[in-house]
Amino acid sequence: MHGIVTKSTGSWYQVQTADGKRYDCRIKGKFRIKGLTTTNPVAVGDKVDFDLEPDQDQGVITKLYDRSNYIIRKSINLSKQAQIIAANLDQAFLVVTLASPRTSLGFIDRFLVTAEAYDIPASLVFNKLDMFSDEGLEILAEYKAMYENLGYPCHQVSALEGTNIQHLTSLLKDKITLFSGHSGVGKSSLMNAILPDLQLRTTEISDWSDKGMHTTTFAEMYDLPGGGNIIDTPGIRELGIIDIEQQELSHFFPEMRQRMHDCRFNNCRHINEPGCAVLEALENGEIEPSRYESYLSIYHGNDTRS
Repeated sequence: MHGIVTKSTGSWYQVQTADGKRYDCRIKGKFRIKGLTTTNPVAVGDKVDFDLEPDQDQGVITKLYDRSNYIIRKSINLSKQAQIIAANLDQAFLVVTLASPRTSLGFIDRFLVTAEAYDIPASLVFNKLDMFSDEGLEILAEYKAMYENLGYPCHQVSALEGTNIQHLTSLLKDKITLFSGHSGVGKSSLMNAILPDLQLRTTEISDWSDKGMHTTTFAEMYDLPGGGNIIDTPGIRELGIIDIEQQELSHFFPEMRQRMHDCRFNNCRHINEPGCAVLEALENGEIEPSRYESYLSIYHGNDTRS
């Protein structure tokens, strides 16, 4: 039988077939990608084959199909292992809050770099609009201008008051969309606003994910009544970059990608080389300092010699 993984608990996976039936399955054998060691060999969004066991209620996953893309991160306490958050996505939404809790620009940039690396269109969803002060709205306008200039759509919503939820929902139709972000940014509330019937289920996910299992993120996929799916993930505290070589990193910053071919040296690192078009653009105010700081942070944090 063939299906798509809609839920993962680490040892068991829920697989949905084309007719909408769901089966609890375990895995048989080992599944690897690019030689990476991952904490979860099968992820939500994966397409798999499975065989039903004699009792017909449970199955065994026998084949994992190649992924078109995935969002991956370095496991926090297992530096040499990776964790696939979700696979085979049409788009990814990062839910951002400027306070309670604050989402740092560095975290945003790491998420966007990961999405760029696997050709996943990414958008920012600024939640808790109802809590913004005048100063907060000014900061929000600055953030929106910066990221929209780079080609990342930005949406302002309030899950609590329902502001712009209908607009957000319209963007989800007939697509598989990942929702990610820190704990406390209101992802569960956002899910409830989009799919009101999820209230109990999102509460269960929150309880399930708050058992100290911070080195592993489990996700769950939900069907949208108008077509499409959303994948909800428990909050991510850190997003370690993995599987991106230092010399490739600038390719995943759009503002660097469009200038890198103007550098004097074709192997320019954009750090201190003479004739670097990226550094020149930074000096001229054409590249945001916070973005360049994120580049340096990721570059040095991903030192392949360590």
